[in-house]
Amino acid sequence: QVQLVESGGGLVQAGGSLRLSCAASGRIFSNYAMGWFRQAPGKEREFVAAISWSSGATYRADSMKGRFTASRDNAKNTMFLQMNSLKPEDTAIYYCAVKRGIADTSATMYTYWGQGTQVTVSS
Repeated sequence: QVQLVESGGGLVQAGGSLRLSCAASGRIFSNYAMGWFRQAPGKEREFVAAISWSSGATYRADSMKGRFTASRDNAKNTMFLQMNSLKPEDTAIYYCAVKRGIADTSATMYTYWGQGTQVTVSS
């Protein structure tokens, strides 16, 4: 089992920034990827960013390039999501997830999920 705990969400004004964290613990796979997804009310879960842990390769949704950046702390098995220039449409619950192997943009490929952290951007 892998446990994931997200933190860092909150209420921010449009144009502001937030930094989300996701700490992984438990039986983490020897070769794995961590991803960020988000889900707004009434919408499907959407890929945000991901990191293939062994290579450090990062991936972002095209719509978020230039604003969102994923990074990691290897020693702490923690992934971060730096979100800048936030917009009201970024309002959602943000989840982190873990899968075996390399990163993927499909939520269905991820095995373990955190409980999510709410991000609300006011206009």
